[in-house]
Amino acid sequence: MNDNTMTIVKTVTSIMPVRNEAPYIGKCLYSIISNDYPKDNFTLLVIDGRSTDQTREIVREYTQKYPYIHLLDNPKIIQTYGSNIGLRAAKSDFIIRMDAHVLYPRDFVSKLISWIQKSGADCVGGILITKPGRNTVIAKVNTMVLSHPFGIGNSYFRTGLKAPKYVDTVPFGCYRKEVFEKIGFFNENLDRTDDIEFNLRLMRSGGKILLVPEIISYYFARPTLWTLAKQSFSNGFWVLYSLAFVKMPFSIRHLVPLFFVLSLFGSLMFAFAYQPFFYLFALIAGFYLGVDTFVSLKLSLKKGLKYFPFLLVTFPVLHLSYGIGSIWGIIKPLIYYLKWKARKLRNK
Repeated sequence: MNDNTMTIVKTVTSIMPVRNEAPYIGKCLYSIISNDYPKDNFTLLVIDGRSTDQTREIVREYTQKYPYIHLLDNPKIIQTYGSNIGLRAAKSDFIIRMDAHVLYPRDFVSKLISWIQKSGADCVGGILITKPGRNTVIAKVNTMVLSHPFGIGNSYFRTGLKAPKYVDTVPFGCYRKEVFEKIGFFNENLDRTDDIEFNLRLMRSGGKILLVPEIISYYFARPTLWTLAKQSFSNGFWVLYSLAFVKMPFSIRHLVPLFFVLSLFGSLMFAFAYQPFFYLFALIAGFYLGVDTFVSLKLSLKKGLKYFPFLLVTFPVLHLSYGIGSIWGIIKPLIYYLKWKARKLRNK
């Protein structure tokens, strides 16, 4: 065991909501089994959202071999419900929210527990190293884009940092059990952004979230441009759609793609009515393409020139799909409201 964990005697529960993760779940579970944390003090709850592939069968095989792994059912399918099912079942001192699309190093759990105890933080997380989902050029480009500040902004857990830092969110965080007793569980109205909203709620209640660079996990990025765009659209959608249920459930940095898309297409639309707006559109588009070209070239000179044309396309696909998703996140609840208002008027 890691020297930092020799005095640890606390109980730990890892909760992992899953659905249709057959290509990844086996390797993920094996990486958790290989962790050096004492298994007498460790429980893994895998909460399956009615998978239609072999996920449930694979997990069940592991539960038969390892008594600390348990398979729970999530009849409502949505991952946030699964997380809360796990939280209600957890009886330990610390709770770690895990993901099946990830590999965890041998000392992942022990370092989390060591750092949360010695730091006094309410939540501790680590750096997320993005790996390609397949051995293809596009999959590798997706990895580069999701690890670069131009792609994902100042998300320290993706871009990295040299020393521990208090932040607004972390991936696969380790929480003190009393945190959930104090501020409640994950918001079941949300899906993709439930962890972001929960961590911001924790901070607003006076809690502290610590990002530690020596704690590492490995995430497998979406393997194609289309799946990356779908994921980005969904992330952008949930950031803004969440406002229908929660007050300011995100940080300002999550709005940058929205402002970019609105300024780009807004200036283009107004240009049809008033020509000077075309120059604004050209300025915005030209500046973005200039930065895109510079970053893509710099990355390809380091990683390989064959990646250049793919990087040049993937950055804008990531940003545009996220921004368009955010716009839909504003429009969809507005449509619901107008329909509700119309029904109310008809019933009068």
